[in-house]
Amino acid sequence: MGYGRFLTRIVIINLVGSCNKMSPRKGKQRHIPQRTCVGCREVLSKRELTRIVRSTDGVKIDPTGKAPGRGAYLHNQKSCWEASLKGSLARALKLELSNHEREDLENYLMEHLDEWES
Repeated sequence: MGYGRFLTRIVIINLVGSCNKMSPRKGKQRHIPQRTCVGCREVLSKRELTRIVRSTDGVKIDPTGKAPGRGAYLHNQKSCWEASLKGSLARALKLELSNHEREDLENYLMEHLDEWES
């Protein structure tokens, strides 16, 4: 066997070996995205919080968590929603909430309050 074929085999073995290093390990935990509630500043997993997004259409509730625009996150607790509506939500979204947007958010809070408390 020539020296060239020997080097070719080493290169192939190294490439195959490096592919195995890139495969996910068994038992490894998946990354869980963390977000901060703007009402109480507690850090929780993204799934436990409600996303509010500022888009070109205005401020909306984003149930999917994937809508384009600047987002802010809130606990599903009345105290966090009330605290955020005093000003921290507007700061997080970098805008002044209009009366209409504030009323929509308060209506959302009242509609879902029973679900959250149980």
